[in-house]
Amino acid sequence: MASLSSAAVTAPSFAAPAPARAVVRRRSFTVRASLRKATGTAAVAMAASALLAGGAMAQEVLLGAGDGGLVFEPSQFTVKAGDTITFKNNAGFPHNVVFDEDEVPSGVDATKISQEEYLNAPGETYSVTLTVPGTYGFYCEPHQGAGMVGKITVN
Repeated sequence: MASLSSAAVTAPSFAAPAPARAVVRRRSFTVRASLRKATGTAAVAMAASALLAGGAMAQEVLLGAGDGGLVFEPSQFTVKAGDTITFKNNAGFPHNVVFDEDEVPSGVDATKISQEEYLNAPGETYSVTLTVPGTYGFYCEPHQGAGMVGKITVN
């Protein structure tokens, strides 16, 4: 029993060997099918990369540690200008995200990027996109005294 194969397709042959011309045609078909599959895979990979590069979600920050600690996880990180940061309520709520007006780049209105309303339930989120490069200090208003503070560097 003979078979034709490529990296993508294996097709067994149950008939007597075909003339040389038919074998060439089958190989040609197999190569085209393999190339078509590879091209489709490459297109999907490129689309996924473009979505991720477009800033779909650059950073997730948990509000409250899994062990109940009153912290942001992570509390310090770096993102690119235009990336989205999502703060997700995790434990020890209620929490909020307040950007310190004295710890944001010049010209940035801290009240416009802050979430002063409390996130009260687990899983509630607040997302913000920072476009001005610099350092941004933030805190959780009810837990700032307990050390629930953070810092974002935007490049």
